[in-house]
Amino acid sequence: MISRLHRIHSPLGILALAVCSVLLLSGCGGPTGGSRAGHAEREPAVIGTDGSAESRVVAAIYRELLTAAGQKVRTADTAYTSPTHTAQAVVDGEISIAPAYESTMLRALPGGQTMPGNMEATLSMALPPGIVALPAAAAQRGLVVAVTKATADRYGLRGLDDLGAAKDRLTLGGPASGDPGAPSAASVKKAYGVTLTPAGTSRTADVLVLRSGDPALARGGLVVLGDPESVVPPEHVFPLISAPAVDATGRAALARVNDPLTTGQLATLAASVEAGEAPGKAARTWLRAQGLLR
Repeated sequence: MISRLHRIHSPLGILALAVCSVLLLSGCGGPTGGSRAGHAEREPAVIGTDGSAESRVVAAIYRELLTAAGQKVRTADTAYTSPTHTAQAVVDGEISIAPAYESTMLRALPGGQTMPGNMEATLSMALPPGIVALPAAAAQRGLVVAVTKATADRYGLRGLDDLGAAKDRLTLGGPASGDPGAPSAASVKKAYGVTLTPAGTSRTADVLVLRSGDPALARGGLVVLGDPESVVPPEHVFPLISAPAVDATGRAALARVNDPLTTGQLATLAASVEAGEAPGKAARTWLRAQGLLR
């Protein structure tokens, strides 16, 4: 399955074929004798992940919520190699549900462009028929821009729009500065009128581009800067589903996690999984603590 995905080079081709397969899977010809009506007779929804700690624990949260809502669910036998491949597997009909990330999803879609302030509408228009992006959680698995507390205090920095107050020329870099969608000195200048000196992947840069799960953020001492102009593309996690796989009850159950699942909560859950805790156990413990599971 993974090798087949790797042999496909055109996202447009993937999605064009997917439209046909999804329409077939959705049963456009109508039910046959009513044999698939109701949870009890429906095939289990299949949840896939990209193998990362974040994806595995979010998938476990989805599985627990759907099971509690009375839906049959199982986890795919094979982990995919990236969020893009996992999303493509949903589009191809290989799996039913997967944790997906906004800008990563759009980059995989032909002509996918963001409508400022309305990512949900953007995804709805970009996805093929039969594939649904459910509302996103507060949590992001993406990039953040941060400075040390000393730098923030020295220049009064709370957001990227404050950088203009710094009279010194600051450097922009960090370990995630080469990631897709990472802000560059040029994009920061265009959005905020501030000139920064590129510093590559250096951790000594004044303004650091980091992944939201970077341990340096958990250790403290860094201030994450606000980004009112959205130079850093949003990467909120959301359930990408095949429409027939999750009914209204299941969708409502998944939506209950959106507010309590913050970036900090996701980072803590992922750290527990990386430390060896089973994703299902971590998910159940967290859901119970939030009052979302008995």
